[in-house]
Amino acid sequence: MLDPNKETDVPPEPATVLAEANRSPRTQSREVRRQQLIEATISTLAARGFARTTLTEVAKTAGISHGLVLFHFETKEKLLTETLTFMTEEYHQNWQAALAAAPADPAAQLLALIKADFASAITTPARLGAWCAFWGEAQSRPIYQEACGEKDAAYIRQLEVICEELVRQGGYGVDAIIAARILRVVIEGTWLDMMTMQNPYAPTEALRTVMSTAALCFPKHFR
Repeated sequence: MLDPNKETDVPPEPATVLAEANRSPRTQSREVRRQQLIEATISTLAARGFARTTLTEVAKTAGISHGLVLFHFETKEKLLTETLTFMTEEYHQNWQAALAAAPADPAAQLLALIKADFASAITTPARLGAWCAFWGEAQSRPIYQEACGEKDAAYIRQLEVICEELVRQGGYGVDAIIAARILRVVIEGTWLDMMTMQNPYAPTEALRTVMSTAALCFPKHFR
């Protein structure tokens, strides 16, 4: 039986700030400048929401000219698509690295997958706010589906496979697909709480909430 409070090996968290960003604007590479603008877009989305995020606001956040934002991304839609693609890939690599670092048994894999969703680099206020901005606006859904649909499906299937193995091992009378869905909905619910509550609870409390759900589904494996 796994204790979620026990320290486990975790992969390095994804880097979100590049050291080269401190160089002068004239000497920064194109890749570093684009990353700086993506980070500025994440912060702007969190602060202002999807509809009120403009190239001008992103330029202000990044401390550069509006023209330089246009040079790198041309339109708001392209900038938002690149930002969401970056966040999606960051999230995808985070949980995949967590699974790769964990033991192969399904209980350890589920614990690693859940903990990955609350890694400090993934659950910063800016990133949570940016995810909320993309989720909450109807006009962002085509962008979201294009950037995230395939990787969302991969995450869901991985969670289902782990739950199927736990059901087999434990002889549980629960439907593995339903159990995976419950866990995913609780994870997303705690993310929304941390983004929207006036006095949100900490990621550690969110993790406890999800692990309590895992214990209800798989009591022989979790406590």
